[in-house]
Amino acid sequence: MRLLPASLFGRMMLILFSGLVLAQILSASINFAERDRLLLRSSSMQSAQRIADIVKLLDSLGPAERQRIVTVLSVPPQVVKLEAAPQAPSAAALDNPHAAMFSAALHAALGDARPLRVSVLQAAPGARPSGPESGRQGMMGEHAGMAAAMSSMPDMQAMRPFMSSGLMFLTQVQLRDGSWVAFDTQLPQGPANTPWRLLLTLLVLLLTVLVLSYAAVRWMTRPLAVLASAADALGKDINRPPLPETGPTEVRRAAHAFNIMQSSLVRFIQDRTRIFAAMSHDLKTPITRMRLRTELLEDADLRQRFDKDLREMELMVTHTLDFMRGFEQPQAARPIDITALLESLQADNQEMHREVLIEGQALAPYVGDPERLKRCVSNLIDNAILYGRQARIIVEDGPAALTLRIRDRGPGIAPDELDKVFEPFYRLEASRSRETGGTGLGLGIARNIARAAGGDVSLRNHPEGGLEATLHLPRKSSPE
Repeated sequence: MRLLPASLFGRMMLILFSGLVLAQILSASINFAERDRLLLRSSSMQSAQRIADIVKLLDSLGPAERQRIVTVLSVPPQVVKLEAAPQAPSAAALDNPHAAMFSAALHAALGDARPLRVSVLQAAPGARPSGPESGRQGMMGEHAGMAAAMSSMPDMQAMRPFMSSGLMFLTQVQLRDGSWVAFDTQLPQGPANTPWRLLLTLLVLLLTVLVLSYAAVRWMTRPLAVLASAADALGKDINRPPLPETGPTEVRRAAHAFNIMQSSLVRFIQDRTRIFAAMSHDLKTPITRMRLRTELLEDADLRQRFDKDLREMELMVTHTLDFMRGFEQPQAARPIDITALLESLQADNQEMHREVLIEGQALAPYVGDPERLKRCVSNLIDNAILYGRQARIIVEDGPAALTLRIRDRGPGIAPDELDKVFEPFYRLEASRSRETGGTGLGLGIARNIARAAGGDVSLRNHPEGGLEATLHLPRKSSPE
């Protein structure tokens, strides 16, 4: 299973998308944590200010009035109780960052350094605290009563979903006359509902960055796609128009280098073609003279053997020139009647007592170079008859491509030789006899013609026996 996209564009988009999503998740987590911290700090300061106001009020009253005021003010979520001496909470309850924060806020609200103790009881209301506080039966009874009261009050009932995970503090503050007042205080943690506005903001930011990233990556990778398409087209048409040298500096440099490479290849092929054309012309002249001199030989058998050798030399020169030219010149494309072309080749071979069978027919004319296509198919038929005694042509046509399969009745060839036989002058048979081995250029010329037309020639050993050559030609639009 492939996890990464195949294209460079897809991989860059995957990396950017993964990075952006991870960054947004981390940002949302930090924002939620900071929001909870600020809400807790704000509620702590409000509760501390309320406790400081009650302490200042109790300082100004006598013992009798204090008890009456404490009874009135002891309303959930804050229970107030007067005590003669403070209760000693556990060290773990005192050594708590929330307790230290609340203690500092209370000192700031009181405006003095009077003794006070702040300890965290528990995080859920309605649960009975444990530990050293369990000895404070009166206070804990008040705390249980506070939970029951909160459950029964309509306003508190509505607030329970928002306060269910808040902190509960036991705060003990010394009054000026030496007595102590204790507060059971419930701090809400803040709203537990999802902050949709924040999530919507992060989503909009994520989508915006993704759209911009898509445009940037597409803009950056598009020149690579154009360069890849040009390289692919260069193999089919060496004389294709050069790439436009526009865009950023790096793109212009790549296009310029590609155009220089193309022009160098064109010059090399043209120089090679001219050289071999001259060599062919120069070789044909002495071959012609030798054939004339052969006619002067009195020995008929010797004259016939000389004439045969000279014809083979001339044919080899012609085939070599055709192969080395590479068919680099633009093709004269026009509609070709495939059925008529195959029947013409069949008739030509029947005159030479060769067996050529045709199965199927083309559905529409094929647009291409008639001379080159005829040469290509003729070479494949010659190869089939030379090594397999028969050529069976199977026509498979469709809207996208035309396929011709040429099968023979020969023994086939070894799998590791299927590609080697397309190499120049490569033959499976060791001799250089025209009757048995040919020149070793026919299949190479056929493949050159097919590839120049955008197609290809391939070989395989047919399961029913014999060798099958497949000529695949993509269809093109008809010329105007």
